[in-house]
Amino acid sequence: MKYLIVGLGNIGAEYENTRHNIGFMVCDRLAAQEKAKFETEKLASIANFNHRGRTIYMIKPTTYMNLSGKAVNYWLQKLKIPIENMLVIVDDLALPFGTLRMRPQGSSAGHNGLKNIELLNDGINYPRLRFGIDDHFAKGRQVEYVLAPFSIEEQKSLSLYEEKACEMVLSFASVGVGSTMTKFNN
Repeated sequence: MKYLIVGLGNIGAEYENTRHNIGFMVCDRLAAQEKAKFETEKLASIANFNHRGRTIYMIKPTTYMNLSGKAVNYWLQKLKIPIENMLVIVDDLALPFGTLRMRPQGSSAGHNGLKNIELLNDGINYPRLRFGIDDHFAKGRQVEYVLAPFSIEEQKSLSLYEEKACEMVLSFASVGVGSTMTKFNN
């Protein structure tokens, strides 16, 4: 069985370690843990590894966040992976920092990366792992907030939440979305 894990984020040094790049950060952590190396290919950086008899591919789209659907569509088709075997890791302003929620489907909730994936991949019926980044910003400052680095206080516990997100990814590929939600959603 094959799985596609999509970490959402933006390429470029100015976006590294920002709230909006948590999808990239979780994929980087999982790749390091599994000794997988990312290589830049068409529309994404891609890495793969095996886990419990399953092949797990991870992509970090190089299309920038708002055009993530193009990379997702390409790699789903190229690797011949059904959409229910794809998990998108995404930042979520509606959840408190560090809250991790897996869902089998759902709306974009205004997230432009998810909107583009929905547009180019036939709707909302794909699993996602929502990583809470909180909403501590003044009115009209949302873009600045999501494109800013995690606060010093957040950085103290970020590693623990990234580790839990990695566990959830491996669980998703091993036992499925339902069992993973039951075990891990907080």
